[in-house]
Amino acid sequence: MNIAAGHVLAVACAALLVMGALAWGAAALWFKAARGRRMAWLLLWTLFGAGLLVLLAAGRAGTALLLGACGFAAMLLWWRSLKPSNERAWADEVARAATAVVQGEQVTLHDVRNFEWRSREEFDARWETRHYDLQALRTLDMITSYWRGPAIAHVLFSFGFADGEYLTFSVEIRRPRSERFNELGGFFRQFELSIVAADERDVIRLRTNVRGEEVYLYRIRLPAAEIRALFEIYLEQLNELAQHPRFYNTVTANCTTLVYRMVQRIVHGLPFSYRVLLPGYLPEYVYSIGGLDGRYPLAQLRTLGRIGERAHSADRSSDFSTAIRAGIPPLPDSP
Repeated sequence: MNIAAGHVLAVACAALLVMGALAWGAAALWFKAARGRRMAWLLLWTLFGAGLLVLLAAGRAGTALLLGACGFAAMLLWWRSLKPSNERAWADEVARAATAVVQGEQVTLHDVRNFEWRSREEFDARWETRHYDLQALRTLDMITSYWRGPAIAHVLFSFGFADGEYLTFSVEIRRPRSERFNELGGFFRQFELSIVAADERDVIRLRTNVRGEEVYLYRIRLPAAEIRALFEIYLEQLNELAQHPRFYNTVTANCTTLVYRMVQRIVHGLPFSYRVLLPGYLPEYVYSIGGLDGRYPLAQLRTLGRIGERAHSADRSSDFSTAIRAGIPPLPDSP
């Protein structure tokens, strides 16, 4: 490679580096800068970037990279100053954060969501205090709700008790009332992280009967002691988030990766898979490690676990949880 070609390559690499940093900074400003000043900051950042590219084109790559590094360092200092909060004007469905009090075998769970949904926007908001006996904990089910193609799903985990009651945990964004969900914004600290503790007839019926999503329920094979351990980790996480809020992240802190790290604490040597990052394929992953009922092919479990029609039939019935499980074979006694 001659000197001229090497110089062109170096300038091109520098330009790509600068443009990448500028693109990241622009996205960060778009999602996190104060609304009243957002456009002004974006304009300044764009002018700054244009100046850097002019310097590169003029052959002053060293100056451009030095100024770019200073500008990007200032951007990172601002980025690191952003802190998550529990004090915002939250959307109604995440307005409260559940907390737990554990006394021996008894759990008191505050702010369990039990909304009566009529449409996406119309509902009766109900937040309840409920009591659970850890000795009565029996089962664990995984629910996958598909809303955008086969790879994208929301994953929920539901714990069943001896009296037939179920408690469902849903890892979600904690969305301010003024914001809409945006996958890209999940990479740029647009939302806080929340774990919603909810009645099944609220959180599952919302997806099947109100939003019209494709929802599947799978019974999880896990020893009783590990089901209890996972339940207690969820309670721990609820209290931790109430004291120390965190940002949601579309990849590293979402409805599957957060739960994967919880399960790692009780199932040692749990393998990682790309399917953890693509929640729609999570049933294949769980089946491959022996977490589902191995007496049946996965395709059959998927067919048996498709609960949409049963959920529509049960609708507001008090035996909703029993109805949606009709036809799904119970697990053998010993996982």
